[in-house]
Amino acid sequence: MKPQTPTPPKRRAATATALPDRAGVARVLGVSLLALAAVVGMARSETIVSHGISTFGELKYPADFPHFDLVDPNAPQGGRMTFRGTGASTTFDSLNPFILKGQAAQGLGLLYDSLLAGSTDEPDAAYGLVAETLEYPEDRSWVIFNLRPEARFSDGTPITAEDVVFTHQVLVEKGSPSYQVILRDIESVEALEPHRVKFTFREGASTRDLPALAGGLSILPKHYYETVEFAESTMVPPVGSGQFVIRDAQPGRSIEYCRNPDYWAKDLPVNIGSGNFECYVYEYYQDSTAAFEAFKSGGYLFHQEFSSLIWATGYDFPAVSRGWVVKEELPDNRPAGTQGFWFNLRLAKFQDPRVREALGMMFNFEWSNETLFFGLYNRTDSFFENSPLQAEGLPEGEELALLEEFRDQLPPEIFTEPAFTPTESTTRQLDRRALRAASALMDEAGWEVGADGLRRNAAGEVFTLEFIEDQPTMERVLAPYVSNLRALGVDAKITRIDAAQIQQRQDDFNYDIMSGRFVMSLTPSMELRQIFSSAAAEAKGSANLAGVADPVVDALIEKIIASKTREEVEIRSRALDRVLRAKHIWVPNWYSGQHLVAYWDVFGKPGQQPPYSRGDELWWSDTEKLGSLRAQGALR
Repeated sequence: MKPQTPTPPKRRAATATALPDRAGVARVLGVSLLALAAVVGMARSETIVSHGISTFGELKYPADFPHFDLVDPNAPQGGRMTFRGTGASTTFDSLNPFILKGQAAQGLGLLYDSLLAGSTDEPDAAYGLVAETLEYPEDRSWVIFNLRPEARFSDGTPITAEDVVFTHQVLVEKGSPSYQVILRDIESVEALEPHRVKFTFREGASTRDLPALAGGLSILPKHYYETVEFAESTMVPPVGSGQFVIRDAQPGRSIEYCRNPDYWAKDLPVNIGSGNFECYVYEYYQDSTAAFEAFKSGGYLFHQEFSSLIWATGYDFPAVSRGWVVKEELPDNRPAGTQGFWFNLRLAKFQDPRVREALGMMFNFEWSNETLFFGLYNRTDSFFENSPLQAEGLPEGEELALLEEFRDQLPPEIFTEPAFTPTESTTRQLDRRALRAASALMDEAGWEVGADGLRRNAAGEVFTLEFIEDQPTMERVLAPYVSNLRALGVDAKITRIDAAQIQQRQDDFNYDIMSGRFVMSLTPSMELRQIFSSAAAEAKGSANLAGVADPVVDALIEKIIASKTREEVEIRSRALDRVLRAKHIWVPNWYSGQHLVAYWDVFGKPGQQPPYSRGDELWWSDTEKLGSLRAQGALR
């Protein structure tokens, strides 16, 4: 499995985009759109005035809270946290994460603040950062943010309402095409006063999450982009609105973010106890093997492991046995992650769901788990795996009533069979039972085996299937799958290309099947449009890897977004999960429900891990531990 981006040392109320990384089992920034409902105070005829918002129920923290509970408010500041640069590429050539051009460096979110910031221990709450307060009516048809007058960009220029207006405009007009999907329900943004900005939402839109979406946008400096072209990639460090600035950026090698000594918000309650390092560094390596070898010798300090083989067999190096490197399994309380091999439904050969189901049958998870994964994983079958959002059994009650609205547009088995779960295979690589079932489906779909053993359609076209990959670690999983597909008569192959080519081919939808992982929210909302909606299916650079374009899926997404209670979210998400699973848009992969991490023992950390993250965003540098390891010659 390809790794996720290490957790950056800041919390965001919302992420403006969920564009997936472009290589292998990419992660996407699992997008959590935090929303509102908590009434903290009233003013001027039914307008709610608050220091924060929450999707359902009351906010945990009052207006005068000093800091979040799970942080150490006395955490020392300073030192360095170093990660491996992973995910999107083995290199970078751009410091602009908002456009499709170029390979953006990791960690660029450290440069930007937003109007709101998320809590460490609430799944769907956010509190004022650049905005001191927000105002909104009970129907949430608009929101006004009152900015802190002391807020500054990294060059010392005040952050004003005009910058917030500019941010929205430039993202829609010049940003990645996905922003047009993400921000489509924002009707207008206007500066009412220098530090007061109003977002008005589209009439008829589901507004539950829109104030938090607006509050989660990275704030961009209008004055800076008056002389710099926003739509072009660049290696010139931009002016940002956040706590860190770029100290050094060397494409293909590393990027270093260090604290802005003049950062205005370091003592705000939402920042106390987090972002404790002086610098955060992402080190880039050509492949995972080179990266792991560097970690073992102290080339970087924090490593999240995504290879079961290495986790089971690779941690016998001296630094572990001497106690210099700590190996931990941290619980992950989020949905397990939507990970799989996604078919590109934009291609004619994948239009028949029987074909997609047959191809999925040839992936033998049970054999892979026993032979390749050391039994560490469970099979994924749901798009909301290991959560209350996962469909189970036959639909009933309110979920059934919801699906009845679309009965004439859904396959009959939605109502007569349990939610689709991949058939369990034998522990022999090629399961003959699965091969027979898959062969029958391919025959029914018109792809018959010829004298050369390859399947062709009525036009004589061979069924080909190309996996593109840039890391050798995934090939050990794909190679047996390809072998099984070839036994089915599919002309399957693995093509090694570099990460830049993978990104371009994904942006252009130029692939047969794409590995990808999305970290789903406990309160799914507008991010679902980016992953599964018709609008995103043809938006260049979209997170809709499969190209799903289905009116029932679109309608269910909008019902989830419009949910008024958590119960409604769960029921409607289960319905969406059931429909997507019946469409066979992917070959589901595996999950562990844990973060597998290793790190050099030079950190201090709070006593309790936050429930919805790894928690390293709250760590700090322990100078005594670091000094001890240096004295022993373990680290430079």
